[in-house]
Amino acid sequence: MLAELTQLGTLFAAAFGAATILPFQSEVVFVALQVGGTLPVSALILVASIGNVLGAVVNYVMGLWVEHFRYRRWFPASQAQMDRAQRWYARWGVWTLLLSWAPFGDAFTVVAGVMRTHWIVFVVLVTLAKTGRYAVLAWLTTQAGG
Repeated sequence: MLAELTQLGTLFAAAFGAATILPFQSEVVFVALQVGGTLPVSALILVASIGNVLGAVVNYVMGLWVEHFRYRRWFPASQAQMDRAQRWYARWGVWTLLLSWAPFGDAFTVVAGVMRTHWIVFVVLVTLAKTGRYAVLAWLTTQAGG
């Protein structure tokens, strides 16, 4: 029981970290645990999705407050990058959150906060995207013989 909880905790942490600005790769942990076969795939999808969505919520909250720090020298994005991201989001809207599963998708979750996207819309779209990604990953791993 402790081993399974540790594995799920590791997956949660990797998925949470992967959704933030931290350089994590939750897919490697997910596939390794799925191939290991000690946990049900549904539990892996659930835990990874919850961790990944909560990490995206951290990005969203950061986006709510990012304007306060935009003109600081240490700020990680230039004015042009911020303007471009906001124009992209203004053009394509909340539907960009369906790409939050992609490597560049974390930026969309921050911009959603900057643009004050309604939090329920944010959580629903990000949950669909992130859970869908893990479900597809589980299916592909099964198809590959894992």
